[in-house]
Amino acid sequence: MQFKYPEIFYFLFILIIPILVHLFQLQKFKKIAFTNVQFLQKISLETRKSSRLKKLLILTARLLGFIAILFTFSQPYFSNKKATEENHNFIYLDNSMSLNTTGKDGNKLRLAAQEIIKYSSEKDRYSLLTNDDISRNISKKDLDNLLKNVKFSAKESSIFEKTLTIESQNKLKSNSLYKNILISDFQNIEKNKNKEFTNVNNLFSLVKLTNRQKNNISIDSVFINTTTTNEISISVIVKNQGDAKINIPIALYNNKRLINKRSFPIEENNVKEIKFSIPKTTTFKGKIQLTYNDILAFDNTFYFAINSRIKTNVLTLGKTASSFAKIFIKEDFSYQHSSLQNVNYNLIPKQQLIILNQLENIPNVLQNSILEFIKNGGHLLIIPDQKTSIESYNLFFRKFSSGKINRLKKDSLKITTINFQHQLFAGVFSKKVTNFQYPSVANSFVTNLKGDKIISFENKSAFLQEIENPFSKIYWFSSPLDNQSTNFSNSPLIVPTLYNIAQQSLEISKPYYILQKENKIDLNEKIEKDEVLKISNSNESFIPLQQSFASKVTLTTNENPKTAGFYSILSQKDTLETIAYNISSNESVLSFDDINILAKTNKNIQAYDSIEQLFQEINEKNEVQWLWKLFLAIAIVSLLLEILILKFFRT
Repeated sequence: MQFKYPEIFYFLFILIIPILVHLFQLQKFKKIAFTNVQFLQKISLETRKSSRLKKLLILTARLLGFIAILFTFSQPYFSNKKATEENHNFIYLDNSMSLNTTGKDGNKLRLAAQEIIKYSSEKDRYSLLTNDDISRNISKKDLDNLLKNVKFSAKESSIFEKTLTIESQNKLKSNSLYKNILISDFQNIEKNKNKEFTNVNNLFSLVKLTNRQKNNISIDSVFINTTTTNEISISVIVKNQGDAKINIPIALYNNKRLINKRSFPIEENNVKEIKFSIPKTTTFKGKIQLTYNDILAFDNTFYFAINSRIKTNVLTLGKTASSFAKIFIKEDFSYQHSSLQNVNYNLIPKQQLIILNQLENIPNVLQNSILEFIKNGGHLLIIPDQKTSIESYNLFFRKFSSGKINRLKKDSLKITTINFQHQLFAGVFSKKVTNFQYPSVANSFVTNLKGDKIISFENKSAFLQEIENPFSKIYWFSSPLDNQSTNFSNSPLIVPTLYNIAQQSLEISKPYYILQKENKIDLNEKIEKDEVLKISNSNESFIPLQQSFASKVTLTTNENPKTAGFYSILSQKDTLETIAYNISSNESVLSFDDINILAKTNKNIQAYDSIEQLFQEINEKNEVQWLWKLFLAIAIVSLLLEILILKFFRT
């Protein structure tokens, strides 16, 4: 039993009043003179024993009445929570695209929203968390309105992030009884990842939204395969989950105009590459469409855009290198070389990448020009020479980094380690290579430069390093790349390394971008100081984060846009470029965690079969059984009992 107002019991001292009345109410017997026995028959005889019993019964009735009244005003009840505590249900409703299902089960997100509306209590308070929004401490009516209008989100979000959000919000409230609820399909994108509930401190109730159908075909990605004078070959990667399928129609459109249509078979749980050839034009708004009725419909359409090729400006200062001209081909780069004596300083601000190739020293004038170049977003690659002046280089490094060159080490070292996670090698290797023929160096510079190691020696020191600095990307080779110093120039690894350093100096528009992830887009344009670029289509428009440099403009998109399709980058009314956005292919993965296993392995996890079962339990546990009426009845009965004793108890 609990009490809403337990402080009422401070008034228990009033029970002393009937006790005092009982103690001091000592009735004295009167002496009556009588003359005959007949008078005795008219007198009610009273004994001390019966009088004492009557008074004790009256005292008991009065005490019982007072106690019952105190209990009535303290409002006793039976419940699993305190009456002063506000019941607060913190609900995470997964609104990711993987719940945008079709088929016999219906749309899982819509069904879940309807069930929450149906079974949640009017008396409770709520907070609603989705993948892209949070509403705190709202009423049942507000919750219903939000659930009726909940929309799907293309933003990827892990369950672990949501548990942290909920736990941090719980700490802000002390007078609430929280019930933490996670409603999701618990999609497991990375099968080998660590379980996300190992560090959960609060109690969480999980409801899994399951799909009976386990078949889905989706367009995973599109990439440009080869380019000729008149045609571009593109490859479409189609992923099948479930049974084998035949005669799957696939069509290629340029905007709304049909370019090609065919059908194909695909084996069970397999991936297939389908190639198309498209004409080489200024802009191609490609749309790939599968015609197949499966559990997920959003992944049957894929958008990509191909714009006229923008070349990256690359300038080499110093010694010539025959490999550079072979790597920086005319189709992709505008490549120039200049000796230190013939530097045209007017060319420096117009470049995206400058390579300082084996300079013995860096003159102060060049240092200042290069420093201004990297401050404006230009990228720099530094390759030392065997006769490099350490003092001159360290003077230059001090302008943008805290590290320095210590000494030249003449010792043969093998190049053995590649940082496959670095963005320089993203998509270069299909798997981690461990058995390649190791290049080696005859001499290298020992430094304490800070930054990510991209390629390392066998002693873990850096061969190629990205130097940490506040401006742009600066790369450092610790060894000259001439044949006397290393055979790295003869290694196949030099091609993707230098090619990607140059290509990533200007983030050339990709065929497509992923919605609600950080995407960087570089435009080889120069705009006015107060000019603002805009990204828009017929349905939405927004101004992205943008930085203007001497030779380019960098746009960054994250939360926007929210829907897949084609978008134009606009300068006032002029279209600078067309880009395409798609929903992440991760949303199509039909792999899900078993919440019953999670509940068995974690004491803070409770698994439920349905939303109805969860809310029925919540409502039952939070139901309050008030007892004040019972004690009021006891008080009334005790009063009546006292009246009856006084009236009918004869002594």
